[in-house]
Amino acid sequence: MTTQNAPHFHWFLPTAGDSRDVTSNANVEGAAVGNRTADLKYLTLLAKTADTLGYEAVLTPTGTTCLDAWIAASALIPETERLKFLVAFRPGLITPTLAAQQAAAFQELSGGRLALNIVTGGDATEQARFGDYLSKDERYRRTAEFVEIVKGAWTGVPQDYKGEFYDVTGAVVATPPNPVPEVFFGGASEAAREAAARTVDTYLTWTEPPSAVAEIVEDVKARAAKYGRELTFGIRAHVITRDTHEEAWAVAHKLLDRMDPNVVEFVRGFMNKAESEGQRRQAALSADADNLEVYPGLWAGYGRVRPGAGTAIVGSHAEVADLIQQYRDIGIDHFVLSGNPHIEEAYWFAEGVKPLFDRPAAPETSGLKVSAS
Repeated sequence: MTTQNAPHFHWFLPTAGDSRDVTSNANVEGAAVGNRTADLKYLTLLAKTADTLGYEAVLTPTGTTCLDAWIAASALIPETERLKFLVAFRPGLITPTLAAQQAAAFQELSGGRLALNIVTGGDATEQARFGDYLSKDERYRRTAEFVEIVKGAWTGVPQDYKGEFYDVTGAVVATPPNPVPEVFFGGASEAAREAAARTVDTYLTWTEPPSAVAEIVEDVKARAAKYGRELTFGIRAHVITRDTHEEAWAVAHKLLDRMDPNVVEFVRGFMNKAESEGQRRQAALSADADNLEVYPGLWAGYGRVRPGAGTAIVGSHAEVADLIQQYRDIGIDHFVLSGNPHIEEAYWFAEGVKPLFDRPAAPETSGLKVSAS
């Protein structure tokens, strides 16, 4: 019998807007426009939906096109009951001690419903908007120091720290967060993997075929072992799940048919210049418009027009659950999911796929192999 713990299913808070189409960061350049504004009413509706459906957390993204993650998440604390907020932020733009204070305050005011998603940043142009001109490898080394100082300050014991990028004396928070927020982190480069192994709790990667994800998981595990540490692992993916295989793929094909060629051209140009190793890997998966199913049930169509996470798990509820199980079998515990539109797709997944993982554990196989009844 399998002894796996239940998977952690999280959803996404689209603070740059939502749509029935695949929108992208290209909208900041006027190339694409969502049709659901990310105002407080809509974000409240979405957060309440995720809370009601039993998702563990919502990822609140960061970036030029998004609402500020701290402010957006804070506004939704009183509107939700159990839902956690996986707040993304960029280290280096504020001091680590201030970040530790912000996190401790959020944890106190939310009743312990915070997790952090460290986004080091893989686009020099966007980093420059915030006055950050370090190289990519320097940013990851700075991230490792940043997380070490934040975690030290959370202990409630004043911490002195002198490193390559930070020199602080007596870093501390008045009230240590309880529980201590889990720290998520993503990055596929050598420097990113090393920073993760050294400091964070959960390594989060964009979704690729299981064999490619397994290579990353094993590599980061080995690096963490050098520091005497163990990490958990997660993937970030879109999802299209329906009652039948045919219905799910019809949705994917409709999304593809509605993609504006001008947006495709714009986004492909952006991704070809990206510093991020993870972004380059996602771009490679979606390069051939005629071969976007890069693994059975894994569709790279999102990456045609959307930087960042570019793959979707597509199929019937049983097929989606089977592919998720394949990722679980290689060590993935956290699934940070999204779909267009986010409210409707949250229901499809929660009603069709999540119940398949609520059943008693079955004997180990290559996948769930459950019927699509």
